[in-house]
Amino acid sequence: MPEFPNIIHFAIPVFVFSMLLELYVTTREKFSETKGYEPKDAFASIAMGLGNVFLGFASKGLVWLALFWVYNNLRLFTIPPTWWSFVLLFFADDLAYYWFHRISHQCRLFWASHVVHHSSQHYNLSTALRQTWSGGFYSFVFWLWLPLLGFHPAMILLQMSVSLLYQFWIHTEAISKMPRWFEAIFNTPSHHRVHHGSNPIYLDRNHAGILIIWDKLFGTFQPELEDEKVTYGLVTNIKTYNPVKIAFIEWWQLLKDIFTGHKSLKNRFNYLIKPPGWKHDGTGKLSNDLRQEWLNSKKK
Repeated sequence: MPEFPNIIHFAIPVFVFSMLLELYVTTREKFSETKGYEPKDAFASIAMGLGNVFLGFASKGLVWLALFWVYNNLRLFTIPPTWWSFVLLFFADDLAYYWFHRISHQCRLFWASHVVHHSSQHYNLSTALRQTWSGGFYSFVFWLWLPLLGFHPAMILLQMSVSLLYQFWIHTEAISKMPRWFEAIFNTPSHHRVHHGSNPIYLDRNHAGILIIWDKLFGTFQPELEDEKVTYGLVTNIKTYNPVKIAFIEWWQLLKDIFTGHKSLKNRFNYLIKPPGWKHDGTGKLSNDLRQEWLNSKKK
């Protein structure tokens, strides 16, 4: 079995240094219009990150078992850990991440855990640490096709860590735009600011991990507009800094929607698989509805 270091743990000092550097940069005069850091919000994000690491010891065990079971019992090929296999894995993992991320915005079962990352109304490097406490126990299903192809679980987890590390630096307002060629291929702060926007035109766009090409290929790309400043957070913000509430408030709302009121069994199940905003009585509005309303208002 190939052995690779846990690069996330080695990166923690880099995270701390980067946040301190960003805090210095964003408090300079020319960045005075940005939201920067709000202490309670930043500490809530850091607490979510620490909780994610702590619970990760349990969820990683489940992920290991699932990946190894598929690899040992169902794999179609055996792919050796060489340079070319890591190149293939880079693209395969990034594609898996794109679809995990996209479905996490289109299926409320996955949104219940992913919403944590979008709950801050600020956008800085501490926001990158605002991670789910529950998603690690079931989101791995989007990666099960990789050991099926023959990628070793250790390789897969290493590449997943590389993707997570890459996405740390794009959570900032201190970088406006990268060079045009870079913006065309890779996920950048500009692209990811769009993803964190609650503006109708920005909802459910730019799901990329490392490569923005997937969004362009599958029709979910939206550039950051000069005349539409990003408003961060949720369509309806939760307004709390309590880490426990941040982690589980959407789960509570989801369970209420499923088990309360007069609904058919089908509609109760639909609350699990339909997008956020869906209501069984037709009163809900989905992101596409809000986007279309916004576009129609711009035509007037």
